[in-house]
Order: sequence, then structure tokens, then C-alpha cells
Amino acid sequence: MITLLQALTEGRQQLASESAELEARMLLAHALSVSKTYTYTWPDQVLTQAEWTSYRALVERRRLGEPIAYLLGKREFYGLSFAVDARVLIPRPETELLVDVALELSSKTPLRVLDLGCGSGAIACAIAHNRPAWSVHGVDVSDDALAVAQHNKQALKIGNLQLSQSDWFSSLAQTQFDLIVSNPPYVEPDSVWLQQGDVRFEPQLALTAKNSGMSDLEHIIACAGPYLSTSGWLWLEHGFEQAGAVRECLQQSGFQQIQSRQDLQGYERVTGGRWG
Repeated sequence: MITLLQALTEGRQQLASESAELEARMLLAHALSVSKTYTYTWPDQVLTQAEWTSYRALVERRRLGEPIAYLLGKREFYGLSFAVDARVLIPRPETELLVDVALELSSKTPLRVLDLGCGSGAIACAIAHNRPAWSVHGVDVSDDALAVAQHNKQALKIGNLQLSQSDWFSSLAQTQFDLIVSNPPYVEPDSVWLQQGDVRFEPQLALTAKNSGMSDLEHIIACAGPYLSTSGWLWLEHGFEQAGAVRECLQQSGFQQIQSRQDLQGYERVTGGRWG
């Protein structure tokens, strides 16, 4: 017989990392379908064979590097819980800066917002949830990603979000938006970062871009103008060394009031400009 305490000890030993205690507890709670608090409260509870088998399998997958978010099937982003799996990128805290910038915009009339490459729907849902009067449209080239986004939209009961399939702007009608946001692929294909941590398990289509990671950023900037209303904004997340190149692209494409915003570590990770 294995108790919760014994299972946690085994999990910590197997994971052997700085976050082993927390991750073992999270995986055990998931295997037992209980809260993390429950694992503190009932350390002497005995696991069933099925629970023990499920927990050991989760620990082994984590030991081999599989992201904790995929194992739990969820990740919190901007105060909301999102379902995630290997079909989509895992929402990251630094991307909340893009939502912050979007929500700073105010208008006497509700804004029309487009999220390009919406993935799990994290950005689009966060904006729509916090601005229920706004009309938000999310697109992605991947039908698999859109299925995850649709699930999250329904689970979060967000009624002001529309989702559709499109390779960037290609399938969009000539609708004009007051704000376009995107967290596109911006990692160079040969980056050593792709061989580390969670990204080894995430969809490469959503991570990498040609031309040193700039090709999708350049495409969005070059094509965005006709889809923006007069004085509409385009804001993009990018790599911490790409802000200067993104600002230059925006200037060459005719954007005004170009600026970059820093994340909590002081890196310029979001850049945007105003059209017209």
C-alpha cells in the first residue's frame, strides 16, 4: 500500500529538480482528481492501484521532459484557466504584456480586434473577457489549434469572440479592425533554445520562422495596413533582440507612433505602431 506522502516522496526523487516538490504534488492531485490542498491535508490516505499507476506514469513523462501544462491539460493565463495540449503553444507569462497593451486602448465606441495566430485562444479570450463590449476575432492556420481555442471559448463562456481558419490575413474579408495583435513564430529554426525545456514538445509551426525568425513578423507588418481602420493599432510580440528590427519594419510600412514595451525583466518584447 502506498500513501500520498510516500507517493510524493517517490515523485520528488524521480523528478530531482528545483521544482520537484511542487510538480510531484500537482501531478498527484491530478491523478487523484483532487485539489493540491488535499494532498497536504490527507498524507496518510492510501492510493488505489489505478491511482498509483496513473501517478507513476505522469511522473515518468515529466521526468523525460514533457511540459507540466500538457500533463495537467491546463495552464493559467491572465487569471483564466485554459485547456492546452500538444496541438498548441503553452501560454506564457511574458505574453500577458501583449494583453496589457491591448487593454490600455480606450474608445468611446467598442473596438474591433483581430488576433492573428490565436493558438489556444489565450490572447483573444483574455481580451474579450476583459472587454465584453469589444468584438474580437481570432484566426489560426491550424484546425487543431482552432479546436482547442473553440473549447476554451466555450468553457470560459465568452460570447464576443469569433474564431476562423486563416493563414494570417489570407482568408479574411476586407474587414477593418481598430486593433490587430499577434504572437507569431519568431524563433530562428536553428536556435539552441528549441532543444531545451518545454519547447521540445510544442508545435514547431507555431515557434519558428525563416529570416532569423523575422519572416512572419515582416509579413504581418507588410500586409496589415488594409485591415486597419484609420488610426488603428498593430501590436506584436517578438524575441528580446528583435525590437529594433520590428520598429524599422513598422516605419518602412508607414506606421506612426512606433514604440516598444518592456517585460518584467526589462526586455523589449512587444512593439507596435499606429496606422494612418
